[in-house]
Formats: sequence, structure tokens, C-alpha cells
Amino acid sequence: MSGPQWTWELLAADDRVLDRPVSPAFSSRFDAEAWIGEHWRTMAADGVAAARLLHHGAPVAPALPLRTP
Repeated sequence: MSGPQWTWELLAADDRVLDRPVSPAFSSRFDAEAWIGEHWRTMAADGVAAARLLHHGAPVAPALPLRTP
């Protein structure tokens, strides 16, 4: 299967899935994780409490909290 397979599901503090901001789609897990590493502070400031990595729409790990120290 080709094309983007990895996305982030962005969550509010109450675990509700947010419709904004929207995660881009990535062709590799590495690219998806690099993107979250670069953008998590901005998303946290915009009200995103956590991000869950999805592969073909299925969660692959627990949600990652987006907290600033």
C-alpha cells in the first residue's frame, strides 16, 4: 500500500477528538513523530491536550500528553 498511512488524532483535555487543528498525513512513522516533535508546543498553546498516533486509522500507542513545563 502506498501513500500516507500515519496521522495524529488530536485530543482536548476531556479526550474529545478535535476537528482543528488538523494533522497532516505522513508516509512514515518517523516523519509523523518528527512533525509532532516540531509542532507540539504550538498545538498545546492552541488547546490540544494530547495526540494519538494512528496507522491507517488505528491507534498504535497511548495518547501523548502535550504539556509545557
